[in-house]
Amino acid sequence: MKRIAIINGPNLDRLGSREPKIYGDQTLTDLENLLTEEAASLGIEVQFYQSNHEGFIIDEIGEYADSEVFGLILNPGALTHTSLALRDAIAGSDLPTVEVHISNIYRREAIRQHSMTAPTCIGVISGLGFEGYVAALRYLANMD
Repeated sequence: MKRIAIINGPNLDRLGSREPKIYGDQTLTDLENLLTEEAASLGIEVQFYQSNHEGFIIDEIGEYADSEVFGLILNPGALTHTSLALRDAIAGSDLPTVEVHISNIYRREAIRQHSMTAPTCIGVISGLGFEGYVAALRYLANMD
């Protein structure tokens, strides 16, 4: 069975309470439940990881690259805009990766409008809320 990993970066453990006008009032658990249900309907398996620590996320991507994980959905949070190390981890993993952002980063502050990680991803979905994760999951589920 195809397995897709979903990584959420810094502060995404605070979904539902952190800046709800930007990120909504649903929690990370709500997101994981939504994606688990969608994965079941697609006949695939998902696994989740969240960390506020850049190095832990990089280590996790390395472990996925050496495992049976087919692809990766990644919301790097603020690391999107700052982390060359994360960019290198994605590039070195050879995992088809879709970068996802709950908010539209291009409607935010100028510093948030550049993604260091996007050039290593097969696609970027920004501004569709949790539906962006669902779209990414469907895309990866249908890849050969």
